[in-house]
Amino acid sequence: MAEVLVYVDHVDGAVRKPTLELLTLARRIGEPVAVHLGAGADAAAAVLGEYGAVKVLAADASEFADYLVAPKVDALEAAYNAVSPAAVLLPSSAEGKEIAARLAVRIGSGIITDAVDLEAGAEGPVATQSVFAASYSTKSRVTKGTPVITVKPNSAAPEAAQAAGTVEQLAVSFGEKSTGTKVVSRTPRESTGRPELTEAAIVVSGGRGVNGAENFSIIEALADSLGAAVGASRAAVDAGWYPHTNQVGQTGKSVSPQLYIAAGISGAIQHRAGMQTSKTIVAINKDAEAPIFDLVDYGVVGDLFEVVPQLTDEVKTRKG
Repeated sequence: MAEVLVYVDHVDGAVRKPTLELLTLARRIGEPVAVHLGAGADAAAAVLGEYGAVKVLAADASEFADYLVAPKVDALEAAYNAVSPAAVLLPSSAEGKEIAARLAVRIGSGIITDAVDLEAGAEGPVATQSVFAASYSTKSRVTKGTPVITVKPNSAAPEAAQAAGTVEQLAVSFGEKSTGTKVVSRTPRESTGRPELTEAAIVVSGGRGVNGAENFSIIEALADSLGAAVGASRAAVDAGWYPHTNQVGQTGKSVSPQLYIAAGISGAIQHRAGMQTSKTIVAINKDAEAPIFDLVDYGVVGDLFEVVPQLTDEVKTRKG
């Protein structure tokens, strides 16, 4: 069976959930080979092997942390040359998509971004994408070279399937152009204790209807009662009510949780583009004609300042 490269998203060896989803999808089209860049490969190997990685290609160099993206592309290209895979899979994060695009150009291959499903096909892997505000699903395949595919988080449930997970060192040489953009400083992001927005199983988002930064506390209260991440529409972010890092939409982050709750969000196409693949969508809006209601599974026409606190109280009561 052909091997499939899976780029490992991790924090110091702690493997993040989207990687486990990629390994699960990779097993449908071949044998997963994980590519772990940076420190912690030995610690990560146990988890990667548990979810189906037959081996782990590991490389640790200061360039991965000191420079932006390009050294990681060098490493993934080295892994590609070593393995000759049937496909290369990466998470659909901003960094993941940039690495994927640069790699596809280098190896002369086609690229598919924001896939929500993968299956084996007679002429290569077939990727499913959700497009036009979830109005259509498309199936695509790359017709030139080795498919490079990025997959949205929460597109598949991680399934364990024990494999060897043997660590092998990957030799990487860095080109001159790879060190052109240097990281000069880092500022730790303040932890909220909530899940990462793009990985969360539940997201609660607020929009223009929240009517002020001080009122986002009711959105946060509902999110905390559900163990959810907090999102915001572009209108709320542009107004300075919530950080851009929490923006959901075409110019923000794309999310695909099991449950998405939109409070005070009208449902402009810009926002819908970032949450259209959510499994279950609930909207709370006092405007019965709001476009968001065309997309939802459940809609509540009402004042969010009345509905959201009641919902929060009900969740807390049922959780005991």
